[in-house]
Amino acid sequence: MIVWESYEHFDGNRTADCFVCSINFNPLNSTWCLSLMYGQLHTREFRMDGDIIVHNGGCHCRKVRWRVQAPKNIVVWDCNCSICSMRGSVHFIVPSKMFELLGDSKEFLTTYTFGTHTAKHTFCKVCGITSFYFPRSNPDGIAITFKCVDPGTLSHIEIKHYDGKNWEISYDQSGVASCSKLNEEVK
Repeated sequence: MIVWESYEHFDGNRTADCFVCSINFNPLNSTWCLSLMYGQLHTREFRMDGDIIVHNGGCHCRKVRWRVQAPKNIVVWDCNCSICSMRGSVHFIVPSKMFELLGDSKEFLTTYTFGTHTAKHTFCKVCGITSFYFPRSNPDGIAITFKCVDPGTLSHIEIKHYDGKNWEISYDQSGVASCSKLNEEVK
């Protein structure tokens, strides 16, 4: 089954449309369907606000393990600030109360801060992976590195660009602050 179609435009730019979720990929745009990027198929059940399920995940060496409650269809943020661009961080944000660090994981974590010191960049002392951190944009939330979620529970991922090089403007325009709020807090 073909779920996307690619187009070459008169100006030489390439775009593609996902027939399932209707998200358009354009290299000059900031939002695209992950299925287009990796050629994965997904079902017509796509909804960004689905039921909350439990996702497990952690670092590479598995010394840091956690559980997070989030929809199976998520929005992740691809940030271009100095640390995210160097790390390749693409993450989704949840309220802190939806996140649980498991077992003795805390003893294997260390933290790096810089700039305003609001963000707490946690990473494993053993393997160095940042599977989650406390973001500046949402100090009341947790940023989960989506590639650190164990396979099998994420159905669809929409990627949005966050212009971390122009942090304040992007914060005001992106709506990222609402990501760490529970639905009843947003209403």
